[in-house]
Amino acid sequence: MSERAKKIRNGLVVQGGILAAAGLIARAIGIVRRIPLTNIIGDVGNGYYAAAYELYAIILLLSSYSLPLAVSKMVAARVSRGQYKNAKKIFKASLLFATVSGGLACLIVLFFADFLAGSLMGEPMSATALRVLAPTLLIVAIMGVFRGYFQGLGTMTPTAISQIVEQIFLVVFSLVFANIAFGRGELYGNLMMNDRYAPAQGAAGATLGCGIGAIAGLLFLVIVYYISRGNMVRAERKDVTKANEDYASIFRVLILTIVPVLLSSVMYNLCGVLDQIFYNHHMLSLGQEELKTFNWGVYSGKYKVLINLPIALASAMCSAIVPSLAGSFANNDVASARSKVASAIRATMMVTIPSAVGLAVLGKPIVDMLFSGEVDLAGQMLLMGTLSVVFYALSTLGNGILQGIGKMYVPIVNSAIALVVHLLSLWVMLSFMKLDIMAVVFSNIIFSLVMFILNHLAIRKFIGYRQELVKTFIIPLIVSVVMGAVSFGIYHLFHLFLPTTASCIIALIVAVLIYFVGMIMLKGFRENELARIPLVGKPLISMLKRFGAM
Repeated sequence: MSERAKKIRNGLVVQGGILAAAGLIARAIGIVRRIPLTNIIGDVGNGYYAAAYELYAIILLLSSYSLPLAVSKMVAARVSRGQYKNAKKIFKASLLFATVSGGLACLIVLFFADFLAGSLMGEPMSATALRVLAPTLLIVAIMGVFRGYFQGLGTMTPTAISQIVEQIFLVVFSLVFANIAFGRGELYGNLMMNDRYAPAQGAAGATLGCGIGAIAGLLFLVIVYYISRGNMVRAERKDVTKANEDYASIFRVLILTIVPVLLSSVMYNLCGVLDQIFYNHHMLSLGQEELKTFNWGVYSGKYKVLINLPIALASAMCSAIVPSLAGSFANNDVASARSKVASAIRATMMVTIPSAVGLAVLGKPIVDMLFSGEVDLAGQMLLMGTLSVVFYALSTLGNGILQGIGKMYVPIVNSAIALVVHLLSLWVMLSFMKLDIMAVVFSNIIFSLVMFILNHLAIRKFIGYRQELVKTFIIPLIVSVVMGAVSFGIYHLFHLFLPTTASCIIALIVAVLIYFVGMIMLKGFRENELARIPLVGKPLISMLKRFGAM
């Protein structure tokens, strides 16, 4: 490989790492936000919020989610050939596409919110929250074009910073408006003798923060665009290419680039919407209208919030590995690709396996420490459902690996198969086994397991990858089981004379120490693999070296 190629590849890895770290921070902020939000709007409010947000998320996927990736690919291809005028045309065409698709999505939600929330989702009181989210669809679509444009120019920093800016504004304003709207809702709800009005209004207030966050992120990108515009103007003046593309061909390529990513994302994220539709209508048929919203609020606002924290690492690993993996595969360096896949899986398992065990044994105390309201049901979900942490992390990482080696359509097929199995299992567990909300928990484990198996078989087929078991799974699992048993005992011992929060914190600190000591003793850590973990990898290496453990 030439020195120039190595520099380009290393640059991609660095930029991918920046984006992965920022994505992990932004997602962690967004997930943690649900803790105070749940304490403001309650479990019922969470049920309304989840119905509106699941619909918003799937409509966003259909209208504009794939735009950043599509625009970045198209712009990068032109810039690499010095075609800056064509890159500008792609940017303008993409803005028009985003305005049309995002605007259409916004209008559909505004006019059909009652049907979507009531008839489709079975949560008519989520309609207000859904309407509040409608303008965000247009804002996010336009923001996606700016992010893709900057990524195509080879810099991930504007996207990274805009994600964090968006999340900060989202958190602050969603909590503020949720609190205000819930208070006003209580007042009017008392007058109307409707105790569900306040949670519904609180959910709507929370969704308003999503729009404000998106506006803040977009404004930051627009400012950066105009500050850096001079460099692009100078590059366009030097562009002497005669291969000027017409807008019709740009739109065609844009759509063809969007479709595979769109299908994969929709298949992978359709579970949440379909789960709630199936569950809500099943509960309505049993006359359990109030219980369905409460149960779903616990599931989405407590259980999913906690299991999504470790899963967020797998998403960050995907962003970090795809550019590097694509470079190895493009240069026919299959051995390097296998090594990177192995390292990414090991690094992910080093975090997700102990997280799954910790949530299983300390789930109820953690819920009690962080949230108000229902504790027992959320604790039961965490005890029975944390296997999905490991399987979702592996399946998410598998999607990124397959995309990195150019097999874009394989995750689509795998997602479709897993979705069919998932829905069949959900139907059986709801209709015949009468498992109530736990049916959703178990069927999601099945979805993630099937997805992981199919992705693993595909990776094995395309790059001849063979999964190493001892350091990747067995050692972390052995240490995690010991960690879980000790931390469980520590919690119950200290809980005899200390409150839940203090006992839980002590148990968690002991758990972390036991895990790291155990992994060091069993040689479970490798320096190059720790270095790949976004945000925490390098500090961990420094700490281990300081104590002579590496």
